[in-house]
Amino acid sequence: MSESNNTIDINSEIFQKELEKTWKFIEKVNKEFGFVQNPDKEINDGVAMGLARNKLMYGKRYCPCFIVQGKTEEERKKADNRICPCKPALEKEIPNDGVCHCGLFCTPEYAQKKAKEKEVEEVVHTHSRGLSKDEALLLLQKEQLDGDEVEALLEARELGMVDFKLIDVREPMEYEMAHIKGTDELLPTSQFYNWIDKLIKMPEHIILYCHTGSRSYQVQHILKAQGKENVSNFTYGIITYPGEIIRGI
Repeated sequence: MSESNNTIDINSEIFQKELEKTWKFIEKVNKEFGFVQNPDKEINDGVAMGLARNKLMYGKRYCPCFIVQGKTEEERKKADNRICPCKPALEKEIPNDGVCHCGLFCTPEYAQKKAKEKEVEEVVHTHSRGLSKDEALLLLQKEQLDGDEVEALLEARELGMVDFKLIDVREPMEYEMAHIKGTDELLPTSQFYNWIDKLIKMPEHIILYCHTGSRSYQVQHILKAQGKENVSNFTYGIITYPGEIIRGI
């Protein structure tokens, strides 16, 4: 696969074969380290597809939750890119938190706990709605937003209280699987250098999101370094969004 080709057909035979290999790789890692999958199947599917995509594009299973640094193979070797299963996950994240950054590899204890939490959330989850215009404008100034805050701001935008652009910086296959209702544009990080100037010059306030908040945080950091102040990040990404999700695949 050409490095310059950022478009992957997820229905193609080559992708489906790589995805099958990726699942076998995931099973091997689980068996070797005693991990289990996240009880949220959507998280597992999204990360697996991202790993397969990166393998086809770059020849390595780079972590799909971070922007792959380097335009050439040599530059990528020099960069501190995470390769699954990454060192931070094995040495820090899973031992300390019970789960890797992307949410794919979990300890049995973590998976059991999350499964129980999900059952409870489905029964008792509540959401505080109904911001005033002043509250919405104030909330929009926050640099880091959680899921409830993003949902409340989208509702406020529908009522004409605030104006902003909700930008998804994941990849097309992730967007097709699921994206937040109200997303204005998809700008994949694999094409980062093609669209970054567009965001820098965009007059509206911007809210960025991705899978877990890592890629969007990196983009936010670069935008702010370039002088764009009116940009917020959905800290924990779409996997924590409590509002309406549009699902495709």
